[in-house]
Amino acid sequence: MSTFRVTRAVVIVNTEGLHARPADMLARTALKYHSRIEVQCRNERVDAKSTLNLLILGATQGTEIVIEAEGDDAEAAVNTLANLVAGGFVEEQIPADGQ
Repeated sequence: MSTFRVTRAVVIVNTEGLHARPADMLARTALKYHSRIEVQCRNERVDAKSTLNLLILGATQGTEIVIEAEGDDAEAAVNTLANLVAGGFVEEQIPADGQ
């Protein structure tokens, strides 16, 4: 069984940054995937499946974050999460099946 590592940089576009609601949306979406998913911001790297860890990043509007996933569904996970961030955390950006 092979695993894949996928990385994508994306900029926080919503005016409030990565506050509680978008951090929770990001973590809940990440939990739908089996891959190990991390988010890097500046010199911090955290588990994307934890709302608290995402809040610790303190990512404000205009901040670039890097989403990295490793596993069989890594590409789908990174695509979905990057689209969620790039779309300003609009709920309609998340497909119903999470992929």
